[in-house]
Amino acid sequence: MQLVTEDNITELAAARWGTARDPRLAEILTSLVRHLHDFAREVRLTEAEWIAAMGWLKATGHISDDKREEFILASDVLGLSMLVVQMNHQLDERATPATVLGPFHIDGSPELDFGGDMSDGVDGTPLYIHGTVRSLDGGPVPGAVLDVWQADGAGFYEAQLAVDEARLRAKYASRADGTYCVRTVAPMGYSIPMDGPVGDLIARTEISHFRPAHVHFLLDVPGYEPLITHLFQEGAQYLDSDVVFGTKQELVVAFAEREPGPTPDGGMSEVPWREARYDFVLQPS
Repeated sequence: MQLVTEDNITELAAARWGTARDPRLAEILTSLVRHLHDFAREVRLTEAEWIAAMGWLKATGHISDDKREEFILASDVLGLSMLVVQMNHQLDERATPATVLGPFHIDGSPELDFGGDMSDGVDGTPLYIHGTVRSLDGGPVPGAVLDVWQADGAGFYEAQLAVDEARLRAKYASRADGTYCVRTVAPMGYSIPMDGPVGDLIARTEISHFRPAHVHFLLDVPGYEPLITHLFQEGAQYLDSDVVFGTKQELVVAFAEREPGPTPDGGMSEVPWREARYDFVLQPS
């Protein structure tokens, strides 16, 4: 029988987890064991701190449900989500950069026509986001579905509210010439949820818990690399301190103020509105 000591336990544990039948799983688990053990040694982790960490993980699991993804939020604020995105989406510099999905995306958004209003019934300044979806070679990408979602003026997503219908989310398809048009309301900067384990941890630091004003987009077009990204409002607060590290200069767009009159969808607005122009550039897969 081999006695377990502080000096040999890492090798023993790594060897056990290296027996995983899938080679990739064995690689991941043995590396995880080594890094966890190295971390505990580096900080000289105490038993009280270890128990506190287990309690934090337990609380994170308890507060998570089919609408609240606290573990995704934890990954986002630790910068892990953006690191994984960067490693797995090495796109051409001409392509639209990828960012994090975030914890509030909901599948099955309703399909709207060109310029359809996904903000129906929500107060705010009308915002039209329009442009083209195109390939790296400049050619249009027709029929590209843009899955769009955002928070309301109080900083809440549909997933955080007790509502029975789609709210501030929709799907739009690009036309034959690649053009698209989204109608919504101008987003506001907001705080991530601070009433859970992630918020409790953030509150113990000097980290800003705010995100700059933005709209989320997901494009998964056959023949092209999937794209999950944001568009951020130029001049918005917190662009330099986004709590989930999602801001990229290429995704910062002017939300230009417009007087009542013609709108990009071919209609008319009776009130002042804002306009954002952006071309999504997809990389062929």
